[in-house]
Amino acid sequence: MSRRSVIIIGGGLGGLSTGCYAQMNGYRSRIFEMHEIPGGCCTAWDKGDFTFDCCVSWLLGNCPGNEMHQIWLELGALQGKQMRHFDVFNIVRGRDGRAVYFYSDPDRLQEHLLDLSPVDARLIRDFCNGLRKFRKLLSVYPFLKPVGLMGTFERWRMLASFAPYFNLIRKSIGTLMTDYSTKFRDPLLREAFNFILYEKHPAFPVLPFYFQLAAHANGSAGVPEGGSLGLAESIERRYRRLGGEITYNAKVEEVLVEDDRAVGVRLSDGSEFRADIVVSACDGHTTTMKLLGGRYLTDTHRELYTSTINEPGMIFPGYFALFLGLDRPFPDGEPCTTHLLDGEMASELIGIRHPSINVQFRSSHYPELAPRGKTIVYATYFCDIEPWRALSTGPEQATRMRKGEPRYTLSVRRGTSYYAAKRQVKNAIVDFLDERYPGLKDAVVVRDISTPLTQVRYTGNYDGTVLGWQPFVEGGETMEKVIKKHGPRLPGLENFYLSGVWATTGGLIRAAAAGRQVMQFVCRDDGREFTASIDDSAPAPTHLVIPVGPDAAARSAEHQRTGAMT
Repeated sequence: MSRRSVIIIGGGLGGLSTGCYAQMNGYRSRIFEMHEIPGGCCTAWDKGDFTFDCCVSWLLGNCPGNEMHQIWLELGALQGKQMRHFDVFNIVRGRDGRAVYFYSDPDRLQEHLLDLSPVDARLIRDFCNGLRKFRKLLSVYPFLKPVGLMGTFERWRMLASFAPYFNLIRKSIGTLMTDYSTKFRDPLLREAFNFILYEKHPAFPVLPFYFQLAAHANGSAGVPEGGSLGLAESIERRYRRLGGEITYNAKVEEVLVEDDRAVGVRLSDGSEFRADIVVSACDGHTTTMKLLGGRYLTDTHRELYTSTINEPGMIFPGYFALFLGLDRPFPDGEPCTTHLLDGEMASELIGIRHPSINVQFRSSHYPELAPRGKTIVYATYFCDIEPWRALSTGPEQATRMRKGEPRYTLSVRRGTSYYAAKRQVKNAIVDFLDERYPGLKDAVVVRDISTPLTQVRYTGNYDGTVLGWQPFVEGGETMEKVIKKHGPRLPGLENFYLSGVWATTGGLIRAAAAGRQVMQFVCRDDGREFTASIDDSAPAPTHLVIPVGPDAAARSAEHQRTGAMT
């Protein structure tokens, strides 16, 4: 029988993307989302006169020259917006005040690093030469079609495109950054290289560091005007224009199965909805162990979701996030800095993974989210959930009625110890920032705090993770092997597919690509030719380059002179 209708569980970027591509290919789709707004982890919220954006610090693919960009244009995510590009990816500031500016341009980065540590010249040139080569590699990196659906010729063509970079890929994926960085003789560089990507990732090889810096250098990892929620809302509008339907405040409790076929979903209010296909784009543990009750799992799947998921380092940690709304500008505040902390300061930050905090003067990224002349600060650190669970006395999620309708993401009471701990961390971070930016403490007029338990409340994500499986470790590697073997499906269960970050590894572009790829599998299974089109409802995005650092004013004038700002 021809399949025509699709139910999608979850309105994050994976679910929205799946819905868009379902509509482009002639399917009738409906998304059920338990929150009141789209986006999942890609979100923001208003607090007083400020909008606190907690997701996009860089968006891979927001500039032409790679397959990632085509996906965003097909989803209508970037059209009509200004893309903002900083010429420094991150600053890492040591405990002694010295700073490493990780310019994404390899020539400028090399010059800066050599000034900091001439004795490390050989290693610095080695790293920057690799970055130069990786900039070219990004143009052939595949995102549009899953390897599992490629024919023999397509696979050979893909491998041939990688051939000039084989040694670079082999070396960079075979060396952990924690090992690579120990070769630096300068103690600050030895530590700072581990924090290029804001936080320390002990399991990451050198390759993802190259990938992010190269994308940034190519102008393809900036931030989109309107921020994270604006990005999600743009894709939601594209989905609705394509004829899709989305229902909010709708929490799926069960995937309905008949004769080993997914036939629909049951919501928490008992209502049932039927469709020819069900796609889950929500938390992977919830999908497999709750919505499906642990059925239809291979031995590998069961090991992943009952054992591996609980081993240290298998999934991305959650975040502690502090937002501050300041009543005046702070021109010395850099867009993004990772501060390395001493032991005393780190001991104040509950659940901290590594002795560092990332501090963004967020209104540099998104000036439209703060009132004119005011500032938003966003301070975060990788955070374990268990210390916060030990302090909390309330439920992790609760259903409450508002205006006669159930709500699933409203705040819950967690007890005095939990709130005291939040104040402790907030005070420690504010005092730390006030020492570096005098007057900041007195300028705070609005504040808000998110812990990993907040993430659980809003999204249901396992242990508050924001990205699911970690790449380059057993969990992520095993999951990718399973997807390559079976596709985004569970063997033995027909008409059911997986999408979103739990069906891949990585960030927002991976979630968006997962929606495209799952519908390629659906079309293949239905004997349809997959099709996708670029959204033409708004003009192409524009781009702005924003210099950072001691000579930012001079470089800003140079950008204007050469036309780098458009």
